[in-house]
Amino acid sequence: MTIDLAAVEATRRRLRDAYLAPAGERPASTARGLHHTALISSDVEATIAFYQGVLGFPLTELIDNRDYPGSSHFFFDIGNSNLLAFFDFPGLDVGPYAEVLGGLHHVAISVEPARWEALVEKLTSAGVEHVVHSGVSVYFRDPDGARIELIADPLGEMYGEHVL
Repeated sequence: MTIDLAAVEATRRRLRDAYLAPAGERPASTARGLHHTALISSDVEATIAFYQGVLGFPLTELIDNRDYPGSSHFFFDIGNSNLLAFFDFPGLDVGPYAEVLGGLHHVAISVEPARWEALVEKLTSAGVEHVVHSGVSVYFRDPDGARIELIADPLGEMYGEHVL
C-alpha cells in the first residue's frame, strides 16, 4: 500500500485550520487532569518489581477490583499527582498484549533529564530491551508487552514543540 504523504499533510492542515485554536484563544478544558491510566497485568508481583524496582515509581495502593472478584487494582505514582494503574484478572485468559484500534499504543511519562539518563542505564543493567530516539525518548516494553516511553521533555512539550 502506498501512502500519499502530500494528501496526508493536506488533511492535517485542514484539520488544524478547522479545529486547532491558537493557545491564547482556546477555552479551558472541562477536565482536571488524568486521574489514572489502567493497564492489565498478568503478574502483580512482577509488575510491582518492574515499575517500582526498575523505574522507581512507588506503589501507592493495592486494593480489590470491585468489578472482577479475585482481581487486584493497584497504582503507581508517576509524579505530578498522576497515577499509572493496573488490573490483574486471575483465571481469565486475556491473551497476549496487542496493539489494536482503540487500544494502547504507548504511555509516555515525563522524567527530569538527569533522571532519564539514570533510568536508561537502569534499563540496560536490568536487561530490558530499549530504543533511544532523539536523545530524549526511550521506548521499551513492560513485563506484559505494553510499550512505555520515558521522555526527558517537560510536560506540555515534545521535541522542542509546545503541545499544550
